[in-house]
Formats: sequence, C-alpha cells, structure tokens
Amino acid sequence: MNILYNIGINAYFLGIKLAAIFGHRKAKLMVEGRKDWASRLTAQVASVKEKLGKEPRFIWFHAASLGEFEQGRPLIEALRERYPDYQILQTFFSPSGYEVRKNYKGADVICYLPYDRPAECRRFLDIVKPEIAFFVKYEFWGNILEALHHRGVPTYLVSGIFRQRQGFFQWYGGMLRPVLSNFRHLFVQDEESRRLLATIGYDQQVSICGDTRFDRVIAIQQQAKQFPWAASFSGYQSADRPFTLVAGSSWPKDEDIILDHFNQHPEMKLILAPHEIHEEHVQGIISKLKRPYLRYTEMKKLWEEGKVEEGKLPDEVDCLIIDAIGFLSSIYRYADVAYIGGGFGVGIHNTLEAAVYGIPVIFGPNHQAFREALGLIDAKGGYPIASVEDYNRIITCFMTDAEALSQAGRNAGLYVQEGSGASEMIFRAVFGN
Repeated sequence: MNILYNIGINAYFLGIKLAAIFGHRKAKLMVEGRKDWASRLTAQVASVKEKLGKEPRFIWFHAASLGEFEQGRPLIEALRERYPDYQILQTFFSPSGYEVRKNYKGADVICYLPYDRPAECRRFLDIVKPEIAFFVKYEFWGNILEALHHRGVPTYLVSGIFRQRQGFFQWYGGMLRPVLSNFRHLFVQDEESRRLLATIGYDQQVSICGDTRFDRVIAIQQQAKQFPWAASFSGYQSADRPFTLVAGSSWPKDEDIILDHFNQHPEMKLILAPHEIHEEHVQGIISKLKRPYLRYTEMKKLWEEGKVEEGKLPDEVDCLIIDAIGFLSSIYRYADVAYIGGGFGVGIHNTLEAAVYGIPVIFGPNHQAFREALGLIDAKGGYPIASVEDYNRIITCFMTDAEALSQAGRNAGLYVQEGSGASEMIFRAVFGN
C-alpha cells in the first residue's frame, strides 16, 4: 500500500492505544485482545493440526463486528455441511463481535484481525495459510488484501454495499481504489453499489446478489426457541389474545415514546428487551412505567422458589422486561407488532429479525443508511416515526384495524422471503455447487 495509507493506519492504531490508556473500554479490549496475537494464533492452529492429524486447510471469514459476522454465517454453515474437510478461521476487528462470538462452535479458530501493517499481515498469513478469504460488507484493509492478492489467495467481498460518500468515489479516491483490485469478485447488495463501482472502472468483477442477512434471519426463525412464558403472557395463537408489542434493542428515547402510550392503553401488553440491560437503564425503564411489570430475572426467581408455576407469569403483569440476553430473535414471534430501537440515536438495530415472523415493524428516524429498512418501507411492512404523534397514529391503526395489521405483517414477511437466496448464489459462484 502507499505511504499515506500506512501513515494513516499507524495514526489510527496509535489513537486506539491512547484511548485504551485513558480507560476507553472498547479500545482497551481491542488492545488487550491483540497482545501476543501471533503466539496465541500459532497455538490455536497447532491445536487444530493435532486434532486433525494433518495440516489444516483454512477458509477465512473476516467481519468487522457482530452484525457482519451474522451476514457471513450462512456461508460458514453451508461450508461446514458441504465441505467438511475445510477448517474455518473467523476474525473480527471489533470487540463487539469477538467478545460475543469468541466461543462460536462453527469456527475452528477465532481471533482478532491483527493491525493492518505489512509485517503483521505477512506473519498472520504465514501462520494460517488460508486457501480462500471472504471479507464481509465493507472491510477494506489495504495491506492484508494486498498480501492475499500477492499470494494468489482468492478473496471475495460478500454482501458488499457502496455509497457515494465513501472515499472510493471522492476526488482523492484514486489512491484508495487499488484496494478493490485485490478482490477476485465483489458480491454486492444492490444496483446502486454496482453502478457506483462501474463509474470507477469496476464492472467486470461485480455481481448483485443481495444481502445474506435475509438468509440468516430465516435460519434463525426456523431454529427459534419456544418460550412458554412468552406464549402465556401474549396469549400466543389464542382467539382472544391481547394486542402485544415487542420492543427490541430499545434506548431511552425509544422507551419514552413506547411507555407513554403503553401506560395509557390497558388493553395492550408489552415485552421490552432493552439494548442495554445494566441496572441503571432497567431502573430508568421502571421509573417510567405506571402499569404492573416483571423483570425476566425476577420471573425466574419466582419459578425457582415455587411461587409461580414454571413457564407462567402472575396474572396482573402487563409488561415483561427482558433483563437478560439471548432471547430477542425468538421472542419476536409472540408479537403483533415490533418496535426496533436505535432510530433516535446511533441508528436502528436489526429489523429483519422481527419482519421474518410476518409482523410489521416500527422504527425511528435514523434509518436512512439501512437498506433493509428502506426496503420494508417500500414494501409497506416497515413504518418510520419521527415523533410521539407518528408512533401513536401508527400503533393505534394497528390496534384498531385488524386487516391493516394483517396486511402489513404479510408485506413484511414477504419482503424477507423475496430477499433471500444471496448465500446460495455466492456459494455457487465461488464453489460451483
């Protein structure tokens, strides 16, 4: 890579180290996770070799964080099923991916991506010797991609998405564009990405395949856990069930809107799974509630003490706060409508996890950068709000008009089903079957 790139990369990584020194939690995890990375990676590879009794043959998947990992996961699982002789190497850049999936059973080796400096890239590839590499969505580390290219390792971008604001398409893009030449093929999500790449001369190695997240959420739906307590609470599949809203990955601004309406409507029930489950946040939610609630952790305690039959809730409970992780993607099945948090702040969370169950989804105004949210809006299965008034109008419509609710749910489910198939298209293009 060019000198300017390497200067910029070194400055960036120095910034991470300085942030770690001053106590930034995420930066500290990034620094600690990369300490002695080469010796630890060597030990992991040696362990795999010993278990196999031969040299491992790695296919490498790299994801920035958890969301990108989930996009790559359908390909990993297809490889496991169809080519069991290959081993899977999974790397992450961010701790928000690594810390959650460091024990993922579908990969043989899981580690942080080393800093993108030439010597470290060479050392990394010397240790793992990948036969094929997949980078997910928008990971463009110049030195590692260049090193893969020089070694003749077929490298693919999957679920890629490109926007006009990216550096490749700016006046200074000439020094960044060579990075794209290191990919054998770019599998992109949409026509806009293909068009933008064509404007800078990349049109022969680009295919529109859609987003592998659609395949992932369908797989999650098919493997979803059954929660008798959620079914009991929501009256799941009963004729006279109450209207049930599931709010997932909510933040305080989302909760202000949701809880104000909920407090005034005794005919509805609420399952609230906040994005942050630390005590301060949960207490903040409780302070806004004016109707009977129960925390998931309290519910478990009632079961353990025999005060309530396991799988049941006290009759008077109207709101269930999920102060634990690992439930949300399965709980959406019990909703009439889902609210997806984050849209009044950092950006909305995963709308597809809810839409796959054939229910309409509501989300805040910060959704413009999320292609699937825009698609749901166009399909009339997703409903953006910018105010309390917007939310009240939409939720009231769904609570009072059964046909509108049913049609919006069908639209959402159909949008997910029609968006599936990207993983199989990529798999066939790369492996031929």
